[in-house]
Amino acid sequence: MRYPLLPLSVALLAAIAPPAIASGGAAAQSTPTDLDRIEVHGQRPAPYAVDATTSATRTSTPLLDTPQAISIVTRELMLDQGMNSLADTVRYLPGVTMAQGEGNRDTTVMRGNSSTGDFFVDGLRDDVQYIRDVYNIERVEALKGPNAMMFGRGGSGGVLNRVTRKADWGEHHELTAQTGSWNRSRFTIDQGQALGDAAAYRVTALAEDSDSYRDGMTVARYGINPTLALRLGEATTATFGYEHFRDDRVADRGVPSRDGRPLATDPETFFGSPELSPVWARVNAFDAVLQHDFAGGAWLRNATRYAVYDKFYQNVFPGSLRGDLVSLGAYNHRTDRENLFNRTDLGFTVQAGGTTHALLAGIELGRQDTDTFRQTGIFPANSSCQPGTPTVTSSFCVPLDDPRYRGPIGFAQSASDADNHSVAKASALYLQDQIEFSPHWQAVLGLRLDRFEMELRNHRNGERLSAEDNLLSPRAGLVYKPAETVSLYASYSVTHVPRSGDQLSSLNADNRALDPEQFRNREVGVKWDIRPGLALTAAAYRLDRTNVAVANPAYDPVTNPDAPTSILVDGQRSEGLELGIAGNVTERWQVMGGYAWQDGENRVDRRNLANLPRHTVSLWNRYDVTPDFGIGLGVVHRDDMYAAADNAVVVPGYTRVDAAAFYRVSARLRLQLNVENLTDREHFASAHSNNNISPGTPRAWYVGLRLTF
Repeated sequence: MRYPLLPLSVALLAAIAPPAIASGGAAAQSTPTDLDRIEVHGQRPAPYAVDATTSATRTSTPLLDTPQAISIVTRELMLDQGMNSLADTVRYLPGVTMAQGEGNRDTTVMRGNSSTGDFFVDGLRDDVQYIRDVYNIERVEALKGPNAMMFGRGGSGGVLNRVTRKADWGEHHELTAQTGSWNRSRFTIDQGQALGDAAAYRVTALAEDSDSYRDGMTVARYGINPTLALRLGEATTATFGYEHFRDDRVADRGVPSRDGRPLATDPETFFGSPELSPVWARVNAFDAVLQHDFAGGAWLRNATRYAVYDKFYQNVFPGSLRGDLVSLGAYNHRTDRENLFNRTDLGFTVQAGGTTHALLAGIELGRQDTDTFRQTGIFPANSSCQPGTPTVTSSFCVPLDDPRYRGPIGFAQSASDADNHSVAKASALYLQDQIEFSPHWQAVLGLRLDRFEMELRNHRNGERLSAEDNLLSPRAGLVYKPAETVSLYASYSVTHVPRSGDQLSSLNADNRALDPEQFRNREVGVKWDIRPGLALTAAAYRLDRTNVAVANPAYDPVTNPDAPTSILVDGQRSEGLELGIAGNVTERWQVMGGYAWQDGENRVDRRNLANLPRHTVSLWNRYDVTPDFGIGLGVVHRDDMYAAADNAVVVPGYTRVDAAAFYRVSARLRLQLNVENLTDREHFASAHSNNNISPGTPRAWYVGLRLTF
């Protein structure tokens, strides 16, 4: 590709020309000198491909040399598909899906394990239950399998890490706008530049106010994320950032089921009350990173994240069907959390015995203060739902032909509702050695020790509970490179989930003395850079979950009161195969997608795992017909899956087609049209339980504008 490099060609010609010609003096008027022709060749960047990441090892390591399955969604792919939320980004990632999350939070499912807490920003924990946006994100990384070595507790099936856009002394002047179906109205801005050699700034911002194909569902999001970068010396930089983000929406928990399948109804039908189902989240986060590079290649990096989260949701939602009636329930839940994390990494390289060791030593400290308060909804008496009940009840029945609730609801605490304050403290030490034995053999060895302390106070009865765990998490990987562009690897990793769970809310008197759950992952894989900018990956894994607490069948309060109420068993096994492709097939054709075969079962009752389709296939294509015009086409297929662990309801599989067209009006202005679900296929996108299943979007179109200035 020669034409983008024309300015460089001119500069090179000027540099080698005789001084008189370059200076424009008298000699410049003489007969021109014939020069040999110079051609400058360059490889077109691959907008959908990433060569290296620091997230998996904390060092800049090529993906080819990382013994782990990693899928990355780039900013260009997000723009091309019109992605706005974190749930959008996993659509074309093999082996990664999003569950419904009760319509108020992100819930990722990776390798059969669902989580609302395995989310990170620039490698630091961002675990409160809310729905995330991507307005300030450079890329989203899905690091699959247990990741305790780098991320600490949790991450049982993997983690999603967002890499933010920061001040970097580059020029950033971009405005995007989006409008289309259901009154979508969304604007983002990315503005930044250098302030001399010593400083740079960047500001990303968002404003959105949109409706939905779901009747009564609305979304309003606002965010701003300024960052400032400083050079404090030749070898020291500091980056500071602050984000304020707010999300207001309606909690939508979908439709109930009948006879083991989701209820067949119009996709827009809302069950419950959108007016009485508000959700709001407020995030205020401060980040600081300080890095110093020593002589000889050693470096020291310190990262701090302080974040305050306020989250409230209330929902009126469908339960089971009773003939031609559907039972509704209601509750609300408030969470206030304050996170403080600090991480220090020291990296250096050592040559010894003919091998190269890239060593990493680190310490991480964290504290999380959480207040939770929940209330149950109280409906007026409803004899059609519960004949003979008192004047108030916790459920209400409405007819299927009009499932909206329009009456009053009171809220009060039931016997099981939480009113807690908890403090979680974490401290960790870790060591890692990336060893290069030869051009063909490499290894990664690491060990992390976490000290996790949890205290919980129940405000309702004054009970105080505490637990302490020492979590030892090893990681080992071996890489063999038969050629420079091919690697084969095998890896083993372990992570733990304490009894408090990933939301720090599951600690109780019965389980606090039990060992944490443990997840062991064994994985082999192949990575092949087919050509510069095009990568093909394959990984096969087996992930075992152990130390799962179940009721002890030997416990009897009369005959055997001294027996433990719970025992630990092997809980579940998931295994699968993941294939991925990303990059430029040709200079005009870009692709992103993959295939996953997954099988998982609960080893206690031999049932299949929920939200785990056996087969998923996805492939997005963009083809540039001319330098100014391109088209996009994507296909997503998902097999049937179970809505819940009891395997009573099957969520049908589907195939969805997406399309796009791109037109560059000028060097600064690009227009695009995105059509989701081009064939208008009725389908169900996600589930939370047997009676909370979300219909997928009907055909929708969006026009986007991207202006650089």
